[in-house]
Amino acid sequence: MFGPGDVRFFDAVAALYDRTMPAASTTDLQAGLAFAHRPLERVLDVGGGTGRAARALRPRGLEPTVVDFSGGMLARARAVGHPAIRADAGRLPVRDDAVDAVVVADALHHFPSPEAAVAECTRALGPGGVLVLREFDPTTRRGRALVALEHLAGMDSRFFAPAELIELLADEGLRSYLVQPGFGYTVVGVKPTDGDG
Repeated sequence: MFGPGDVRFFDAVAALYDRTMPAASTTDLQAGLAFAHRPLERVLDVGGGTGRAARALRPRGLEPTVVDFSGGMLARARAVGHPAIRADAGRLPVRDDAVDAVVVADALHHFPSPEAAVAECTRALGPGGVLVLREFDPTTRRGRALVALEHLAGMDSRFFAPAELIELLADEGLRSYLVQPGFGYTVVGVKPTDGDG
């Protein structure tokens, strides 16, 4: 799921991660999930680490399954009661059309192949389901600083501008939208239903 340097980093910092990272925004994630055209019961938090996004969605009555490749991060997610699966984002252990929503919060840039991960998330979504991507815009001043910092830390990060992610989702057949622009932005892809033209 993550590049080798990224997995080692997250395994090493797992115990401190939630103390140093800000909580995921319930409002930002909910803005993306609101695009779903089906009830949200089965939700995956892909690249979810310790369950930051999953925790943010609990107040909305959702209990996402955290999917991550870092054993250290997943141990923390399980310790606070999240269902968790160790898996690669490029090979999700779910059948086609099995979930209602997939959230990837602040993680896509760590995946060795973001394109393969988006294709897998799309495959797993049922018609009318949503893929919600929270990312950082590398074209902003803060984004350029983050890119430099992650590369200095030895990570294999690859960031996308919002327009690039919208195009990537559209290439997978999703109706794609930029929901919230800025340094931290949200892009949503909706899987068409049979009645969509």
